[in-house]
Amino acid sequence: MRLTKTMRWTALAACTALAISACSTSGGKSATDQASGGSGKKGGSISVELGEPQHGLVPQNTAESEGSEVLNALFSGLVEYDNDTSVPKLRVAESIESPDATTWTIKLKDGYTFHNGEKVTAKSFVDAWNYGANQDNAQEALPFFDKILGSDELAPGKGKTPATKELKGLKVVDDKTFTVTLKAPFSQFKTMLGYNAFFPLPAAFFTDPKAFDDAPIGNGPFQIDGKWEHNKQIKVKRYENFPAAEGKAKLDSVTFKIYEKLETAYNDLRADTIQITDKLPVSAMATVASEFGDRYIYKPESGVGYIGFPIATNPAFANADVRKAISMAIDRESITKTIFSGTRKPADDFISPIIPGYRKGALGDVAKYDPAKAKALFTQAGGLPGNTMEIGYNADGGHKEWIEAVGNQLKANLGVEVTYKPFEKFGAILTALGDKQYSGAFRMAWSMDYPSAENYLRPIFSKIAIDNGSNYGGYVNEEFEALLAKADSAKTDEESLKLYQQADDVLIKDVPYIPIYTYMSSAAYTKTVKNVKVNAQGQMDLANVELA
Repeated sequence: MRLTKTMRWTALAACTALAISACSTSGGKSATDQASGGSGKKGGSISVELGEPQHGLVPQNTAESEGSEVLNALFSGLVEYDNDTSVPKLRVAESIESPDATTWTIKLKDGYTFHNGEKVTAKSFVDAWNYGANQDNAQEALPFFDKILGSDELAPGKGKTPATKELKGLKVVDDKTFTVTLKAPFSQFKTMLGYNAFFPLPAAFFTDPKAFDDAPIGNGPFQIDGKWEHNKQIKVKRYENFPAAEGKAKLDSVTFKIYEKLETAYNDLRADTIQITDKLPVSAMATVASEFGDRYIYKPESGVGYIGFPIATNPAFANADVRKAISMAIDRESITKTIFSGTRKPADDFISPIIPGYRKGALGDVAKYDPAKAKALFTQAGGLPGNTMEIGYNADGGHKEWIEAVGNQLKANLGVEVTYKPFEKFGAILTALGDKQYSGAFRMAWSMDYPSAENYLRPIFSKIAIDNGSNYGGYVNEEFEALLAKADSAKTDEESLKLYQQADDVLIKDVPYIPIYTYMSSAAYTKTVKNVKVNAQGQMDLANVELA
């Protein structure tokens, strides 16, 4: 999932990413305790920081952090990830089973309804997935359905028309049961199902998808209150018919207050105008721990920050040695210590350090700061036309300081004149890249959609992710594609992981993006709230927040 702001994502403890337990999230509390939070003040309202989402609030068309933050409050999926351990556990699903990792049977719990009263059924999921997998609907989550049998017919590629309206691998058995048949074994399929691409949709969505953008009808602990007020706020309120045993929201309502600048949000937090922010500006790093004490959340998370290259549209960046030289000319240690006050760590792999499959030091010389070697390689590779380079970044996320630090290092170590292209919002740079309207280097970041090494490879660097995903560089390597396919079909978890690591090695050789740093979670909250946590996908667990 694309990171839109600084310090966005939360911890993902290393886990098998396979086993799903059938425990509920309620802990056995009564319905009264669920609503009031037990020891906290009953009800109440708070405001939290948010950036403007890129698209409408449709789960199958949301692949960035701000929209996903809201969807996490409005929807409940088949699976969720534990706040502290990242272990996947069942949510709407009562069971998810397969004898061969190819054919899966999914049974649903009773009691879940959409916010318009419609019952959540197997059809709710099957219809939603068919919609997301149909290329005519141009949903950003389309690549996540590629493993399901029949996806090729529903998404045959650019210039071709889908031959069907439904995935042949999806079958509704009854209201509570559906089956999924994959093209090949994929042991991590259960883990994927916590991602918002696999959320259900009510029948009302298909009547008027456009209206759904601003007023989605979910099945989660909160429901929309009015409509999304663009660039201002999104209000939600507790859904009173949410199953008590699954954990009703404790607060009466939450307002997602939309900010363009993190500094403004942080000042509002200090004034208690908003009560939680899970993104902090660079300017706050030196003092936030002393000011907020134990209300400052600081821990490793799954995000990786990059400098990306538009390989497909700008021949200047086509030579891998040029990209390697740029990488070796960047002092990651200095940037993470000086710019980020130690709240980020130098990256040494394309895979996050807290994801199974990460290898310490995997990038090798590519990530080793060596100005002399970088200059020699840069010169040998022919350098850049005009000895100039532009770096684009979103100005709404506190990226100016570190991007300019990178530029200064490249000028000093490679003799390159670096200019900068700030985009007002993250959505703007994504649109420019997606439409092939921007051809400079660019700031990008990624955090897991689900805890798997595969999720750091396919959604960012595969062919299918060029038109339906986050491959903004247009990178293509057939060896990489073949290794992903082999890893997906491996018979054991160990074999699969080794093959994903081999695919990672191809990226290290080609350097389509330059990993710069890994994220540390930095969030803060006021004295007026308690039980504040950030879940495994980097989103606030708002259903369990209560007034202090």
